Amino acid sequence: MRARLIDVAARAGVAPNTASTILNNRPDSWASKETRARVLLAATELNYRPSKAALGVRLGRFNTIGLVVPDLHNPFYPVLADYLDQAVATHGYDLILEHSRNDLTSEQHSFQSILDRQVDGVALIVSDPELHRPFLARLAASGPPAVALAAKPNVALPIDSVVSDFSAGFAQAIEHLIGLGHQRFAFLCALATGQDDGKRPELFRSLLGAKGITPENISFVRCEHHVASARDAFRALLRQTKAKRPTALIALNDLSAIGAMRAAAEENLRVPGDLSVIGVDNIPLGEYLPVALTTISQPIKAMVARTAALLIQRIAGKSAARPSQTVFPTALLIRESTARVRKK
Repeated sequence: MRARLIDVAARAGVAPNTASTILNNRPDSWASKETRARVLLAATELNYRPSKAALGVRLGRFNTIGLVVPDLHNPFYPVLADYLDQAVATHGYDLILEHSRNDLTSEQHSFQSILDRQVDGVALIVSDPELHRPFLARLAASGPPAVALAAKPNVALPIDSVVSDFSAGFAQAIEHLIGLGHQRFAFLCALATGQDDGKRPELFRSLLGAKGITPENISFVRCEHHVASARDAFRALLRQTKAKRPTALIALNDLSAIGAMRAAAEENLRVPGDLSVIGVDNIPLGEYLPVALTTISQPIKAMVARTAALLIQRIAGKSAARPSQTVFPTALLIRESTARVRKK
């Protein structure tokens, strides 16, 4: 069994309160050098480690920050978690993780679950800001410091937020593909369980319509977040549209783009010869595929640094009362998976 404070006190022959003041280096300790030596020796012999939970209750701070991520299978989120862990560690905080598994019901549970743990602040990756807005408002009123990471909402969220504005990235992607001669497009949208399409089809069709692409030349394909679902969904589209297949695809994340590339290969289509593919997120793997993936990149290090700074400032009571929204732009990163339309 793990040694307790009372075990150390008993071996050293002192009261638990005396052992506590010595082991925690409290300035009000009146113990003699001999007593201090006995307590430290007893702690060493018993391999005593103080309870962070008990210490946190006493100090009112646990030096722990929580993070909820939607998908541990998507390399983007472990990379983000690693960056955040490094950022908060420099301030003496540990990071604990909750995984919501790309399910909106599970996400709601995970948000509440992380708050029930011994955390001083939380970072929440929010799949659907509008769905969670009532919860975030309650969190702002009575919860610990919190930062939401999400796509830029139409209306700022009630807690501090660090958001990605995909408008520039998507505009650059469409401009790039139009410049390569593409006229038939598909958009592959990976959504969490329980999440609706929202305004994604409307946004995509609007951006393409502004470039003269008619609705009959635009396909919107829904899939789940795992690679197999993206492959199956896009393969089904390719088989349904053999006479008029899309020549360009934008996928909502890089994993979906990789699944679509596999579907194209299974249908004997070449990327980028027959199909140009663009993903989102710039995961490290994308650069090292046999055909390096063109992607819309988010400045993840800067986003994480801002998230950590907001949390640390809020925990220390050094931030303004009103929540802030920090918007980060996205940008197209051109690699090998896009090319000019092949003339037939």
